Amino acid sequence: MKKHQITKGVLLLTVLGFIVAFSGCKSKEKVAKVPGEEIIEVYCSGPEFFANAEYFRANQVGESLDQATAKKKAMSNARADLASSVETTIKGVVDNYVNSRELNNVEEVEERFESLTREVINQKLTGVKTICEKTTKTTDGKYKTYIALELAGDELMNAMNERLSTDAKLKIDYDYEKFKNTFNEEMKKMEAERGY
Repeated sequence: MKKHQITKGVLLLTVLGFIVAFSGCKSKEKVAKVPGEEIIEVYCSGPEFFANAEYFRANQVGESLDQATAKKKAMSNARADLASSVETTIKGVVDNYVNSRELNNVEEVEERFESLTREVINQKLTGVKTICEKTTKTTDGKYKTYIALELAGDELMNAMNERLSTDAKLKIDYDYEKFKNTFNEEMKKMEAERGY
């Protein structure tokens, strides 16, 4: 009889221990949550989708009652962000490159560089790589498409070099190594400014 009571006591203590342990875990979860807030996962976003010294990247979301339209909106918004980032960086490259060189008629040379690099950018943006795409459906029946795009800096640099080195007006003054170094510095600056 005593043995049976001891076993019941041990079993009761064990059950109480589990109850206390599990209730302790639940209270920790409640402490971690902020009242009135809920953590939301944003697809195709985060450090692995940020621009860096090697890649231009952009991510966006599109929403619509039509799935194809949601994707088109996300793609269009991401391309616009990517184009803006590329243009800003290239503008810095051209400004710094032209100003560091002793060129005749700096204004004309700068305009020519900008014109040619704009052509290259427009061509390269048609070939951007989709590195993430997720589609969800909301409770109100809308589709949401999350997209992240990428354009390799070295691909853009090579395409610009090809175009700039064949231009008759710039060929005389164009220095590939100087232009490449200026480009790489701007890419590093872009990464540093964004704090990635």
